[in-house]
Amino acid sequence: MATLVTDNPVTAASGEAGLVAFITTQVVPWAKKSFLAILDQGLISGSNFLTSILLARWLAPDQYGSYAVAFAIFILLSLIYLALLLEPMSVFGGSSYSRGLWEYTRVLLWLQLGITLLIVAILGAVTLAVWRFVPTGGLAGALAGVTLAAPCLFLFWLARRAYYLELSPARAVRGAAFYCGLVLIGLFVLYEKSRLSPFTAFLLFACAALLTSCFLFYELRRLLPSDGTKLSTRHIWSRHWTYGRWALATSVASWIPVYIYYPLLSSLHGMSYSGQLRAVMNFTSPIEQTQIALAMLFLPYAARVQGGKPGGKSTWRLAGKLAMVLVLVTAAYWGTVLLLQKHLLQLLYSGKYMQVAPLLRVVAIGSIFWSAAYGLAVLLRAMESPALIFVAYSSAMVVSLLVGIPASRVLGVAGGIWGINVSDVVSFVIVALLLHRKIKANTRAVPVCA
Repeated sequence: MATLVTDNPVTAASGEAGLVAFITTQVVPWAKKSFLAILDQGLISGSNFLTSILLARWLAPDQYGSYAVAFAIFILLSLIYLALLLEPMSVFGGSSYSRGLWEYTRVLLWLQLGITLLIVAILGAVTLAVWRFVPTGGLAGALAGVTLAAPCLFLFWLARRAYYLELSPARAVRGAAFYCGLVLIGLFVLYEKSRLSPFTAFLLFACAALLTSCFLFYELRRLLPSDGTKLSTRHIWSRHWTYGRWALATSVASWIPVYIYYPLLSSLHGMSYSGQLRAVMNFTSPIEQTQIALAMLFLPYAARVQGGKPGGKSTWRLAGKLAMVLVLVTAAYWGTVLLLQKHLLQLLYSGKYMQVAPLLRVVAIGSIFWSAAYGLAVLLRAMESPALIFVAYSSAMVVSLLVGIPASRVLGVAGGIWGINVSDVVSFVIVALLLHRKIKANTRAVPVCA
């Protein structure tokens, strides 16, 4: 009987060596960079969450309310900045301008300067008006702080994002750690010196971001490649605008149903009500960051699946899986929070805001619907349909305002939360309907092969 030779020793050895080389040169470096990217995001998000908690503990309710209103305005500015500068930067920096990243970054710095002047002019005028007509409560000081902090923080974000263009998240992590250390140490010093206020908190953010940006840009000049090409600022801005306008419109439409209730509650019932709303909504921050991290994994996967099988039952199964994963994660998180709600409120806020504990259940309901809508929206993004997402969010915004404004007037903080919840429910329903129409249209467009 002949012996069947199943393995050639030379071939097996070379195959093992190839596998080891692949793991060493490809898998390990990418795993390390992925971990560092998550760590970078975690440091910034974690410091923001911890800062919000510490300010809630240490500031009076009306001062914390002023901080919440100013922070809501900062979030709107940051969404605009992300849509028009940072997201297009990640796309064009990795493709069109990859050989001249330093020249591209210099143009972005000029755009950053223009954005800074615009922010200072508009927010400065608003701050002066608030100081003139509402001199008490700390809102004018908080807005002045945002006027100084927003440009510095945006410069810091630009520097961190530039390192990702060269796939060097380690340097971004060092910058994030340095910034977080400065902020946390500064907060404790301000508190011990009895100097903590919304204005000094934002001023601290500005100083920490500016110092860290100087450190990051010093290293960037040596790292980024340069080909000596002279780039047109107007042309680059045109490309950024063309790419980011739908993201901008969607960001504004998604901001309004969530953050409009901070200035609304403060005008109807006083600054302390905005502080109560911020204290409750702080609990949504960890799950929102988790959703963003999961979406970074889901989006490229969904895009690949859609590229091979556009439309049909497989798309609905994928949509259901994405939504179900986010819903289950969200439900598990809120189940834990609700089980420990009194202990968490006592631990985080040192006994403050205990009166809003029952509202955590209401927030949990809206958060679950939002997770489902977010999961379905990931698939719409993978199908290159940002306009449909804008339609869904803008429709939800209108319904939210129709319900939330009168509810806030009558029910206070609870009315604002129900206004947010209505937006979450409507977003889920409309995103599901639009996704259904998109899948049907794609299915009809696919040719049937005999």
